[in-house]
Amino acid sequence: MPHVGFESLSPNARAWVFGSSVPLITESSRKQLLAVVDEHLSQWRAHGVPLVCSREFRDDRFLVVAVDESATGASGCSIDGLFRTLQSLQSSLGTTLVGGGPLFYRDGEGAVACVDRAGFADAVAAGGITADTPVFDLTVANVADWRGSFEKPAAKSWHARLLG
Repeated sequence: MPHVGFESLSPNARAWVFGSSVPLITESSRKQLLAVVDEHLSQWRAHGVPLVCSREFRDDRFLVVAVDESATGASGCSIDGLFRTLQSLQSSLGTTLVGGGPLFYRDGEGAVACVDRAGFADAVAAGGITADTPVFDLTVANVADWRGSFEKPAAKSWHARLLG
């Protein structure tokens, strides 16, 4: 019961977003990621109590994991366990999911691009990123923000301060 359909989660459910440094374009890589995450979520507990949780994956890049904390709140140890599970997958998937602070945006062809802050600044300077460029906010904190404002123009995001 604790692992539920993502659509059934409350808009207030707490969310963590993980961006893959490379797109997971093969069926096997997506299946591997989601199978391991689903297994973790089916057993995810905080202080022995099952968490009402779910996940969603989009754009071959973004994994969101959410917990309905109105039922049971996630503990520091339970959150650490999720991060460790994702870290353990990184080498077999050939990507980074945790750490590093990458920035994501849609390039001129609409593909999701991943860069570090210096690469973002270079793209701004070259005109490849403007105030209207869609960016992805990995800092969203709940399901409502994931659904409504995860992808938005750079000018309407915290990314605006990087536009110069």
